[in-house]
Amino acid sequence: MNWHTFECFDCLNVPREVKERLAANGYTVLVPNPYYRTTKAPGLPINLDFKKPEDLAKIGKVRASLTDEAVMSDSTAYVKFLDAQTMVNKKAKMGVFGYCMGGPMTMQAAAANPGRIGAGASFHGGGLVTDKPESPHLKVPQMKAQFYIAIATNDDQRQPDAKTKLAEAFKAANLPEKQEVYDGCAHGWCVKDMPMGPDGKPLYNEAGAERAWGELTALYKRAAV
Repeated sequence: MNWHTFECFDCLNVPREVKERLAANGYTVLVPNPYYRTTKAPGLPINLDFKKPEDLAKIGKVRASLTDEAVMSDSTAYVKFLDAQTMVNKKAKMGVFGYCMGGPMTMQAAAANPGRIGAGASFHGGGLVTDKPESPHLKVPQMKAQFYIAIATNDDQRQPDAKTKLAEAFKAANLPEKQEVYDGCAHGWCVKDMPMGPDGKPLYNEAGAERAWGELTALYKRAAV
């Protein structure tokens, strides 16, 4: 396989099985700790309760250093590191993917490294479209990557116009993109370690996670040039 990937942590954990499955399929996988400025890996415990102010404060503390400039600078360093590895085919494009807060980080990385990153995927990503000048969707003109964006049902309900703004941005940049709302899947559905939802039901959705995996590998195969 002539691909290498780097993947971003989300605010809990990147699914271990996804990393292992990619590696088993011949990909070189780099999983950085984006919180290295404030804490050692894994950065945050998996049993956080988003309803507790003290746990939200923990998240805010480690995320404070993840400025737009910092994420883009870090991604460039990761790309250079991968290109220095002997097992990496430097003629092939790289892929990035992320969950939750890792979604916008994939777009930041693709914008910072347009010559190397050829594909990106966001799964229940948060903050892909904001009203800030550094909004990820405004970086699309800087990219040269194809994107797959998988959207949780409740995320889509909170921000239904995000799909339109993203589609318009990719169309204007003449870049292929595919967006899908996963019916019945709530934010966090790809991650087995997610806690129960407010209704007492699991957030993890195995069928939805497998569908997301299939879309990720299909994207990589399409963009592996």
